[in-house]
Amino acid sequence: MPEFGYTLMCEQTSARRLVDFAAMAERAGFDYAVISDHYFPWLEEMGHSPYAWSVLGAVAQATERLPLMTYVTCPLMRYHPVVVAQKAATMGELTQGRFALGLGAGENLNEHVIGEGWPSVDTRHRMLDEAVRIIRELFGGGYVTFQGEFYDVDSAKLYDLPDSPVPIGIAASGGASARLAAEYGDILVINEPMPEVVERFRAAGGAGKPVYGQLALSYDTDAEAAKERAHRLWRWAAVGGWKVMAELPGPVNFEAAAGTVRPDDVARSVPCGDDVDAVVEAARKYVEAGFTHLALVQIGADQQEPFFSWAQEKLLPALRRL
Repeated sequence: MPEFGYTLMCEQTSARRLVDFAAMAERAGFDYAVISDHYFPWLEEMGHSPYAWSVLGAVAQATERLPLMTYVTCPLMRYHPVVVAQKAATMGELTQGRFALGLGAGENLNEHVIGEGWPSVDTRHRMLDEAVRIIRELFGGGYVTFQGEFYDVDSAKLYDLPDSPVPIGIAASGGASARLAAEYGDILVINEPMPEVVERFRAAGGAGKPVYGQLALSYDTDAEAAKERAHRLWRWAAVGGWKVMAELPGPVNFEAAAGTVRPDDVARSVPCGDDVDAVVEAARKYVEAGFTHLALVQIGADQQEPFFSWAQEKLLPALRRL
């Protein structure tokens, strides 16, 4: 049976409230939680972007059973791979094995801030390959020295490791990244129901490994209010797919790119209102594509608490009948 998670959306929520929401998600019966790792929000209206790893440390203490995962961290520029490995190992220890490290090739939006430019997509994939190999080796517990095309590591070692290595998830959107995920990852991460990528992942050696996805929705008893909120805060997601989204450098650029996106355009991919069946049918596409895990994103920080009540009473029971 698929597992259903909750997304801690750093771009729309303050750090303190994210910790509260994680505890609420656990009480509501969600199977796990994922957290975004951004420097900027997608749009200025979203209004937040706390440091995800500080939030994770607090969430580890505010929850007891809820598995956690970054969705996703970019180990290419803003963070060096050895630092990512240390952070992930610490989270594995704090949570006593409840943490998985989701990794991806990132976006210009969050990585350009260190002033090193933004590499081409092919270069980013080669960088991710090296970064994942470094992290995986450090999780082994010994000293690591590495000289690669992009990264050098000089006698690094992690002294605080969890009893079991932290699972690594790798985000993919095509054949090359699916092969990388199959070779070095324990989990495949895809935002959209893309059965062809799942098939490539499994054919490349990922058979039997979990596949994680994400589904945005806008819960409200007033469907029109839900649609308005989804358009106001989520129109950035309709700007032309990941090849466009990965290249835009700032919230103002997403605002410009989404200038012609209409509320109905957003509502076509985002269930709006309190229709349980609409969310179930959207989730079904992921399940039929081979996904084992699906994290829900409730759009709008001010609607999280009513969303949890609805999810506990109606939505999660219906999803678990899939």
